[in-house]
Amino acid sequence: MTGAASQAYGEAWYWDERYRKEVGPFDWYQKYPALAPLLRLYARTHQRLLLVGCGNSVFGENMVDDGYQDVVNIDISSVVIEQMKKKYHDKPQLKYIKMDVKNMSDFESGSFDAVIDKGTLDSIMCGQNSQEHATMMLEEVYRILKDNGVYIMITYGDPSYRLHLLKDMQLWTVKLHVIDRWERSSKQTWDLTEPLPLHDDSTSIISLLGPKPDVHYIYVCIKGNDSAGSKAGANEAAN
Repeated sequence: MTGAASQAYGEAWYWDERYRKEVGPFDWYQKYPALAPLLRLYARTHQRLLLVGCGNSVFGENMVDDGYQDVVNIDISSVVIEQMKKKYHDKPQLKYIKMDVKNMSDFESGSFDAVIDKGTLDSIMCGQNSQEHATMMLEEVYRILKDNGVYIMITYGDPSYRLHLLKDMQLWTVKLHVIDRWERSSKQTWDLTEPLPLHDDSTSIISLLGPKPDVHYIYVCIKGNDSAGSKAGANEAAN
């Protein structure tokens, strides 16, 4: 990735140009089948879900095929949104809307049960004013979530890079799961559905996973600071 390209990751023009050239579907980091057990743990099929930075991923299509009934997709690129609207015009369970994740004012507060982010915060962190824009995004995600709603972030950022962003919000309970990078391993080393012990720093994770684990990190942020209530909400979602 060039420096100029990384700086442009938060800009609509960059993605418009990219999706004009790359029309085939692409999924960042992980594909749906690998993540399905975790999503089933935290989100029920009848709930209203939001995929941010959807691009031309088939993730939403896979979710609908697996029984999810209301999957809203947003992306900053008008080009890809129009492509996806045409592609899925016959799937009413899938909705596509052009929107900047840093300003989701068209969505009412408390209107989603779960927000799924596969690389969108990472993309923002590669751009200009990354800390400010990341905070704007997380505040908007928090706002549109219902009480006990969950923000599920799949990222390459280990706790030393991502945990402070999430903890600074002081608005949600954070759990950490990990999954082997699908492009490197067909056999899972870690139990996806079991959260790892997560302290205020990253030392516990480094001692458990090693210094350079070949994993993606999945942060599950449950709206509200009541850990007991949040656990109950997660257990209810699993039933």
